[in-house]
Amino acid sequence: MQSNGTNSDIYIRPKALFSDPFRGDPNKLVLCETYTHEEKPHPTNSRHICNMYMSNPKVQAAHPWFGIEQEYTIMNRNGRPYQWPENGYPPAQGPFYCSIGASRVHGRSILEAHYRACLYAGVKIAGSNAEVMLSQWEFQIGPCEGIEMGDHLWVARFLLERVAEDFGCDISFDPKPVQGNWNGSGAHTNYSTLEMREDGGLAKMYPAIERMGKNHEWHIKYYDPHGGADNARRLTGLHETSDIHSFSSGVADRGASIRIPRHCSKDGKGYFEDRRPSANMDPYVVTEVIVRTTILMEDHSGVKV
Repeated sequence: MQSNGTNSDIYIRPKALFSDPFRGDPNKLVLCETYTHEEKPHPTNSRHICNMYMSNPKVQAAHPWFGIEQEYTIMNRNGRPYQWPENGYPPAQGPFYCSIGASRVHGRSILEAHYRACLYAGVKIAGSNAEVMLSQWEFQIGPCEGIEMGDHLWVARFLLERVAEDFGCDISFDPKPVQGNWNGSGAHTNYSTLEMREDGGLAKMYPAIERMGKNHEWHIKYYDPHGGADNARRLTGLHETSDIHSFSSGVADRGASIRIPRHCSKDGKGYFEDRRPSANMDPYVVTEVIVRTTILMEDHSGVKV
């Protein structure tokens, strides 16, 4: 299929289908891959590369599941967070996380409209919450297996920006939308393989986490679109983040690079959470890097940020 845009040298190929929440059935939203006029994957087509790895028999046998916690900030059209004072700042963050009340929550109507749009579309949305900074929110996608994770998160992002447009707002996935003593925005990536989810799976998590630690610099390079530059503003070791230059892991530790949830540690199985990816990360790239490190056992420990 040739793109009907202005560039006749770009072709698109449908890959995933969703119901259209704006026009209703039988209309559909179609997620496509892009190809050049030579019918080769476009350089920006990260889905094609990710799918190559997800289709590997060894990866498919491991059944990798992902769940991504997508943080974002609702913005006024003047570039400031939604309903923030025109000059100055709101009270220090703290009372806004998972809060209710008009003085502590700005933009819930956008979140709710987005949630309903995702449900109608068939996107695997699993939850949502108000975040630490005022006008900052989060939605969760998953669990999704393999390539499905990237498909569902990209469509969820599209729906969010489309919904916000109806409210006269923009959406920022900037990892640090407000400088200073304010939380940034990440895309915490929860991950497990079949053997991690079975009894005794905790023992399988530790070698995978160790491999991710050895490849820390390589992961950081691909965990935001600008090779770590965006995440350097966010991963400072403050505001519930690890330091970008070091790797750490722990149980129920929000300041670690990778956190094992307390209930998974108690149950001896489950999943772990990679807290390093930035809010503007490419889910195809992030999920690809994780399976290459933990399932295909690639070693990129010599890469420097």
